[in-house]
Formats: sequence, structure tokens, C-alpha cells
Amino acid sequence: MSYFKNHPFAVEAHFKSSIVLTFAVEQEQLAPLIPSCLRLDTFDDKWAFLAIAMVQTEGLRPKGFPAFLGNDFFLIGYRIFVRYTTSAGKNLRGLYIIKSETDSKRMEFAGNLFTHYNYTTTDILLEQQAEKRMIISEKSNFSITIDDGVQEAPLPVGSPFTSWKEARRYAGPLPFTFTYQESEQSVLLIEGVRSNWEPKPIAISDYHVDFLDKLPIENPILANAFEIEDIPYYWKKGKIDRWKA
Repeated sequence: MSYFKNHPFAVEAHFKSSIVLTFAVEQEQLAPLIPSCLRLDTFDDKWAFLAIAMVQTEGLRPKGFPAFLGNDFFLIGYRIFVRYTTSAGKNLRGLYIIKSETDSKRMEFAGNLFTHYNYTTTDILLEQQAEKRMIISEKSNFSITIDDGVQEAPLPVGSPFTSWKEARRYAGPLPFTFTYQESEQSVLLIEGVRSNWEPKPIAISDYHVDFLDKLPIENPILANAFEIEDIPYYWKKGKIDRWKA
């Protein structure tokens, strides 16, 4: 079964929308949440970052298959920004996934069959009220409110970044996703390929994320919020890199 969970084939999809909120956390707090083979991707020698991605995904399928065979679903993913040095000495930047939620039982089954991303199923509701959009999950005690009435979104109050250009480096997704396989002392590398990637800053007027509250961290700060729309995307077949401490 480990072979099947290691992304044995390339996968493609279309992102109708991807909204990413990135939180700054003091690096000492996030360090225990990642395996020792990875290191935090830090900023200003103080901050590490945890992102919540909310993605409307269409036509997820093995690459080359027709779109009508794909799976449409909504994804909420929780990721930590990390770096990894391969056995060949390459320094890679990417994400370490700590939790994945979806509104599709089919996606939960397929995701847990072919990945290590620990999918669970939850309710996810999208609402529109005047110039505000909401993403809500009662089961997960999750709510995000986006204020589309703000023409030029300011950086969130307290963000460690001084400009949107600086914040863009921690908008995601990054080129790689990493999974550590302790029993084999190896790291699974998943490389994503994207195009037309133009993140737009958005204003978040309110949020509550129960999973974030339950993590062993204190005082996470909303550092940035971006949205991208109408993006073709695919992931290459997984590659295993042997890692030694």
C-alpha cells in the first residue's frame, strides 16, 4: 500500500479559486510540528509560517485523462512553509501538510489511497452577502469572511511584512510538497507545475479556525491573504529521496 500512497502517477486539475491565508508564528513554536529532515522557511530570523488554503478544485484526475472523469471538490489544507536539502545537496522550498479536509467522500477515499495527506470529510458552505464572501464549516468550526468591497487590500494589522511584494514569497503554493517516511528514512517529493499564477491580495474581515486554535502554538498572526482564480495545475509523479540524519 505504501507504493500507492506515494503519488504513483501525475495528476492534473483546474483551480477555479484558491484562497490562502498565511499566519506568522514564532519559529520555536512551529519547529516541533515538522520532522527533523525538514527545516522551517523563516523570515527575519524570527517568524515561521503556517498557511490555510481553501481551493475550489475541478476535474482532478490522472494526467492525460479527460476532464469529465475528474473529481470536483472543495479542499481546506493546512501547511507549514519548509525547506529540504536533498541527498544530492539541492536546497528545495516547499510545504509540509499537517491536515487536509474536503467536502467529497470520493476525494477523501482517493486522497488517502494515493497520498499521505490525511484527508477527512467535512461540510463546506460558500455564502455571498452583498460585498462579502464567506467560507463556513459547522462541523470543523471554521469560518472565513472576505471583504470584496475593499479595492486595495492593506496588509493585515500586525503582519511582519512591510509590503505585499515581501508577503508574496509566503503566498503559496510552493514548488514542492514533502512527506517524511520514517520507517524508510526517506522523503517523498511532489513537484507542482502551474501557469497564469497571479495572486491578488484580499481583505479578511473576520476568521475563526478551530484547528488553528487547537494547535500547540500561541498568538498566530495573520500575515497575508491572497486569492488566485482560473488556474491549470498538475503534480508530477512522486519521487523518493533517501535521507539520513
